[in-house]
Amino acid sequence: MNNAVYIVTGAAGHLGSFIVKLLLEQGKQVRALVLPGEICPGFIDENRNLLTVYTGNVCQPDSLAPMFEGGTQEGFIVIHCAAIITLAKKENRRVFDVNVGGTANIVEACGKYKARRLVYVSSVHAIPPLPRGQVVREVESFDPGAVPGYYDKTKAIATQLVLDAARNGLDAVVVHPSGIIGPYGLPTGNMAQLIMRYVRGKLWAATRGGFDFVDVRDVARGVIAAAVEGVSGECYILSNRYVALTEMFDTLSEASARKKLRLYLPSWIVKAFAPFAEAYYQLARRTPLFTRYSLETLSGNATYSHEKASMALGYSTRSLKETLTDTVRWIKEGR
Repeated sequence: MNNAVYIVTGAAGHLGSFIVKLLLEQGKQVRALVLPGEICPGFIDENRNLLTVYTGNVCQPDSLAPMFEGGTQEGFIVIHCAAIITLAKKENRRVFDVNVGGTANIVEACGKYKARRLVYVSSVHAIPPLPRGQVVREVESFDPGAVPGYYDKTKAIATQLVLDAARNGLDAVVVHPSGIIGPYGLPTGNMAQLIMRYVRGKLWAATRGGFDFVDVRDVARGVIAAAVEGVSGECYILSNRYVALTEMFDTLSEASARKKLRLYLPSWIVKAFAPFAEAYYQLARRTPLFTRYSLETLSGNATYSHEKASMALGYSTRSLKETLTDTVRWIKEGR
């Protein structure tokens, strides 16, 4: 696979752009798919002569064809990152079309153009949750009825679709990142907004709870390792460790030289306010800091094991302090 051409969907996104960056640093030829109006970020600065950017949409199969044409003898390795994350529980047709329909289109294209391998970026949210005290590990099948959020359900459906294709002969591997954080991430997600608001001195309170947060750069390396070392039909969790929000903001305080966050509201207060916040932010077309779904996630079991990925892929993670220090530096440099 050393001379294979890599195709990366969602290449303008937080994870996708870092995957493109690392592949180019390794001297790989990359074909990047972006939506109309999107660009590959400027921090991808090495070997850009090896990068070809294609404008298209995973929901439109015809727009994918140019990216797959003119292959090499080594073939294509497809890394499918494109997805929409939603913090709402209610159904959303656009989320379904991208997360499920788009994945089906990529699987079909991989078969049609005889891709060497597909790496599908799923999520730990596709895995059924377990009670507190139990460790969540990889599973062999996925049921949308076994997971709570709408995003979770779409990722479960799409993940099963990829595994079914693998059982029917497609060389496909699935990875499950946990909560991705790190530098160069646009504040479109819940945690990214909280971090940016704190660093800019605009966050006066948070809630208690936590999640498994992992550096985007570690996930990108894990995805590329899965493309090379992963076994077809297998799933790999790319997590780090559980981080309480109190630890998150204390570490941010050290990294940014800002005062520690002192006020942590009881979850029942925030949950009572969440429906009104969701309605307000929906009208304002902005992502809310908290939703009922995100609060449930922060209060649930988020103990994930990446032992399988560490053993099979050589996957490793950096410290929370390094991740947040680099994130703060990026924010202060002009984000």
